Amino acid sequence: MKKIVLLLLVCSVITSPISGCIGEKTPSEKVVLKVFHAGSLSKPFEEIENQFEKAHPGVDIQREAAGSVLTVRKITELGKVADVVGVADCSLIPSMMIPEYADWYIEFAKNEIVLAYTDKSRYADEINSDNWYEILRRPDVKFGFSNPNDDPCGYRSQMVIQLAELYYNDPAIYDDLIEKNTAMRMTFENGTYLLVMPGSEDINPNTDRVMIRSMEMELISALENGDIDYYFIYRSVAKQHGEKFVELPPQINLGSVEYKDMYRKIRVKRVTGEISTGKPIVYGITVPKNAPHRDLGIEFVRFVIGEKGQRVLEDLGQPPITPATGNGNFPEELVDLVREG
Repeated sequence: MKKIVLLLLVCSVITSPISGCIGEKTPSEKVVLKVFHAGSLSKPFEEIENQFEKAHPGVDIQREAAGSVLTVRKITELGKVADVVGVADCSLIPSMMIPEYADWYIEFAKNEIVLAYTDKSRYADEINSDNWYEILRRPDVKFGFSNPNDDPCGYRSQMVIQLAELYYNDPAIYDDLIEKNTAMRMTFENGTYLLVMPGSEDINPNTDRVMIRSMEMELISALENGDIDYYFIYRSVAKQHGEKFVELPPQINLGSVEYKDMYRKIRVKRVTGEISTGKPIVYGITVPKNAPHRDLGIEFVRFVIGEKGQRVLEDLGQPPITPATGNGNFPEELVDLVREG
């Protein structure tokens, strides 16, 4: 009897790990698809992630949101690896990633800048598209924008404020809102305005009047908590979070191809030396050259620019570009969904 019990125990020890491996599917068996993306793509990409994983049950999408400049720098400077990169400024891909880190990109969505607020914001019952800059001038009003060194929404906010001087014929708007409250300075030469950004630690905002965060999405809770009254943000993000917003004139909101010549009068030079020129807002997406799962990354891009992905964008207030525009040596697998740029 003792021999039988001992034999059963030995068999149990030997077979338990094996049966466990056979009977259970571990998360490590799934392919992890890493997607680095702009903060303003968080809601659309969350929904696309859900739909993509349902269609590909063996895939686990892991997303990292950041300002688009930081998103690209993760690849180009920090040595991180991703299968897909999606940014809020498509020009960052050719200027920062091509040719070393990528050789193509797709333009897939548009947006525009608005000024978001809530019912609790000071002067919420007064503000409109004609007087918003006067409201922001008031000494008891605090407003926010993201860091132009890190995030396209940040440098685009500066472009919008400078363009407002031209549109409203008021040469003191940028001075009063930005230069009096930060160390940022706009210069004018040969018909072009240029903001040369100081280092992020040297922006020195007057925190009684201005809040600056690395990514535009970090300002959402500040608005909801009443820490700021207003902030510059993409229209899609304001809609996704149920915020009220002032729609800015197309001459300054960076959302209209019709006014591209006006937009390009403003340029921002980030502390790293890269220069961004004002232009209509267009989002870009690519698969880096060293992507661990290139084919699956391309499949994700195909989903984003295809009918289902476009429907997600549309439902969340972000107009898709239809058809998407391909630039560079884009993959054969995407040819039927894009037109060549």
